[in-house]
Amino acid sequence: MRFQLEVIARRGTIAESRHHLEAALCDADGRLQAETSEPRAVTTFRSSAKPFQLLPLVERGHADRYGFSEEQLAVMAASHTGSPHHVALVQGLLTQLGLQASQLVCGFHEPSDPESLARLRSGTERPSSLYNNCSGKHVGLLALCMAEGWPLEGYHLLEHPLQQLLRRTVAECCGLASEALGTAVDGCSLVVFALPLSAMARGYARLVDATTRADGDVRTRALARIARAMTSHPVTVEGEGRVSTALMQVTKGRLLAKCGAEGLQLVGVVGGHTDRSLGLAIKCDDGAMRATGPATIAVLEHLGMLSGAELAALAEHHTPKVVNVVGLGVGHLEAVLRVVAHA
Repeated sequence: MRFQLEVIARRGTIAESRHHLEAALCDADGRLQAETSEPRAVTTFRSSAKPFQLLPLVERGHADRYGFSEEQLAVMAASHTGSPHHVALVQGLLTQLGLQASQLVCGFHEPSDPESLARLRSGTERPSSLYNNCSGKHVGLLALCMAEGWPLEGYHLLEHPLQQLLRRTVAECCGLASEALGTAVDGCSLVVFALPLSAMARGYARLVDATTRADGDVRTRALARIARAMTSHPVTVEGEGRVSTALMQVTKGRLLAKCGAEGLQLVGVVGGHTDRSLGLAIKCDDGAMRATGPATIAVLEHLGMLSGAELAALAEHHTPKVVNVVGLGVGHLEAVLRVVAHA
């Protein structure tokens, strides 16, 4: 199936803005099942790469060595809101490993969690890299460096053995050669990888498909463990009010979801006895995060991957309100999906 996808921002009934999106739906073997006009468009994986960046820690047995809990693994794959619970989880990891927040190169940014933000602005709490939405990932990567005997200094640089391993791992999970991945610097100072949307979707299909294979190899079992940690702790993976969290909560883990900056959304759909597991990658061309929720739910609805009850529970993300500065609802966002004939 080929389709066009856009999200319209309406003020009242007026179409005020439009966001164009590309999408790819793939199975774990990389076969496209549905697509927009550019399913192989190359873009950065951003935070949607986190499950695969966590993989070596689990795959090499280090998560067991350190005795990390399921929720600790979930926060290592998280783009969290900086809530008190998130901060406490990351601080607990640092304490367990004998590390300091100052060793995280992600830096500080204001949390999106209202309680934490209020405490910081009042001076009750001091700014710290713990509040960075990527802080859990950074602690997990430092744990991997410690376990492998690699230097902690410069762990974010492309030439560091950690980043070389992560590049190979992401490429392998997404069905690409390592040298095919472009590289740049992410918002949290780590290396970010560039690859086609279809390859990202294939990676997520493989991630969730691992949960259906009890007799899988070491990598498959590690992927399954990460997937289960994420779907079992959806609030830890992102936070209250986030689209990814809501998708995992409402579907009770049948869907695994993870956002990435600049309008990227990845979803893994767990297959049943006869259905294949699938991965969905959606990218808003102009980087608008507000468009990804309505677009993702519209695609899942069209593909029959959400029940009526699930759609109703996701209504606030499906057609979110546009509000003005005093909180008055003045419009809404709506996704428009048009099926088109193949050329």
